[in-house]
Amino acid sequence: MDGSSMSQTRPQTPVGVTPPPTPPIPLTELLARTELGLRRIAGPPEAELLWVHTSEMADPYPYLLGGELLLSAGVLLKDPDAYVSRLVEAGAAALGFGVTPVFDTVPGALIEACDRHGLPLVEVPPRTRFTAIARAVWRLMAEARHRELRRVTRAQQALASAAARPDPVPAVLHQLAAQLEGRAVLLSADGEELHAAGRPPAPDVGEGLTRLARVVSTATRPAPAPASATDTVRGAHLSAYALGGGQGLVLALATERRSAGDHTVAGVAVVLLSLLAAPHQGADAAGRSAALVRLLLGAAPEDVAPLLGGTEEWTVVHARRADDGPVDPLTAGALGAALGSALVDAGRGRDAVRVLTPGGERITPQPGWTLGASAPAAITALEAADGQASRALGRAAATRAPLARHRADTGSGLAALVPPDRAEAHARALLAPLTEPLAETLRCWLSLHGSWDRTATALRVHRNTVRQRIARCAVLLDADLDDMDVRTELWFALRTR
Repeated sequence: MDGSSMSQTRPQTPVGVTPPPTPPIPLTELLARTELGLRRIAGPPEAELLWVHTSEMADPYPYLLGGELLLSAGVLLKDPDAYVSRLVEAGAAALGFGVTPVFDTVPGALIEACDRHGLPLVEVPPRTRFTAIARAVWRLMAEARHRELRRVTRAQQALASAAARPDPVPAVLHQLAAQLEGRAVLLSADGEELHAAGRPPAPDVGEGLTRLARVVSTATRPAPAPASATDTVRGAHLSAYALGGGQGLVLALATERRSAGDHTVAGVAVVLLSLLAAPHQGADAAGRSAALVRLLLGAAPEDVAPLLGGTEEWTVVHARRADDGPVDPLTAGALGAALGSALVDAGRGRDAVRVLTPGGERITPQPGWTLGASAPAAITALEAADGQASRALGRAAATRAPLARHRADTGSGLAALVPPDRAEAHARALLAPLTEPLAETLRCWLSLHGSWDRTATALRVHRNTVRQRIARCAVLLDADLDDMDVRTELWFALRTR
């Protein structure tokens, strides 16, 4: 029997990599190694081993860290009850007792003491060396570590993919809940549930999450607050993480179990959510905020234009989810950040998100979104640009294009032959019988070459509604809308309007 001590260092990892801690090894996995011939003869069947230690001291308590499988042949065993009591007090996970050369069998008093104190007792046969047991444990730990690293890597990849979705915040939470097999909740500074994923917990567990979130929230603890906190309620493992960005947001988790790599996975989610939820900050953010305040206080748009960082033209973008799903403020903010602007209307009470971006060259298609962009406009012409973006979004939806831009009149062609004032007067007179909804329906219908379905998609109404409105236009205008000459004249008037 080899009684040499084993080092308690953990397996080395590559430089620059911060992997999750090594998971503990279930005692049952070690007992399943039939070549060792180990047999549990006392104490509970379940235990988790963090490492192996060999000692023949009468009281090894001062040299134990907790979680060990302590191996001993009982050289100085005098009082089994006191010996086991000290092992339990030190946090040992299990005791492996080697028979021969000191004892031919495991002492009955030791078996009784382990049962009494709840310490698993494993019989080590004479042919099994302690070093073989230690080697088996380290091998099991290495295998568990590799499994955990692979799990964490897969989770990181899944979370990164979720962050690239058009609804990144709920997508990340959904993926996090799936990876940890639990509940993931994003809470605001005042405790409001902004997003949640996973099966709802029991009421007392949910209350525990809210209480734990207050511990890390910078809104409730202006003094330095912990970055994370953990708790356990009715067997559920709770954890809360403060998000960066100074907004007081908290990620709260509830899981049925807690694995070694869960903290690493949650940390990745915290970083992603902090970036997604953080407000877009440009170098001229203060100037734009000042411009907004002055506009709200009644200043003329042309007077606040100099505060906008030298931006002379703006583009209005209207956006809808490609799947027509709902849009929350955080998702809308992520779209604005992707378009390079923090000026976002999340669409409460509207059917589209609106983003005001400087210039217009940077507008590009965004995965999962349908966009309509206005022509670049001065700050004094944003109302007209808003209408352009709305119509462009309708055209993009009708043609199933990810992005449509307003087709501005270039001032050339046949339209340039008619003086603007006469063209406007003619348009007013020709279209006078039509209400605004009818005129907009007619314009959209003509722009889409008379397609009922595409017009219905663009206007987000039923195709029968389009037919009724176009028929009403024909009656009010007393015109044959199937006549190409009539269509051409109406199109000219509608574009001039």
